[in-house]
Amino acid sequence: MIMIDQSKRLREPLRWGRREKSAVAVVVACLVLAAAGLGTYAITRAPARADCIEVTFPSTLGAGYLNVCGAKARTVCASPGAYRSVADSLREACRRAGFVYGP
Repeated sequence: MIMIDQSKRLREPLRWGRREKSAVAVVVACLVLAAAGLGTYAITRAPARADCIEVTFPSTLGAGYLNVCGAKARTVCASPGAYRSVADSLREACRRAGFVYGP
C-alpha cells in the first residue's frame, strides 16, 4: 500500500470546514439549552414542606419509600407500630419535621 503525501497530511493541522463548524455549533447549542432548562427547573421547583417526613428503607422487592405530610405524618410519628423495622430512620425524620416520635 503506497501512502502518497502521508507525511504532508500528518504535518498540517486539521482544517475545519462548514460541516464541522456547524456540528460543533449544534452541540454547543444543545448544551446551552440543557443548562438553561435545568436552571429553570431548579428555580421554579416548589420547596419541600416542613411538615413532611420521608424515609427510604429496604423492602422485600428493593427499596420502600414512606412519604407523608401534615396530620398523617403526625399520626405515623405518634404511633410508629407498622414501621418498627425502620425506627431509627423514622425517628430522625420525625425529629427534622418537628414531630414527637412514639407514644
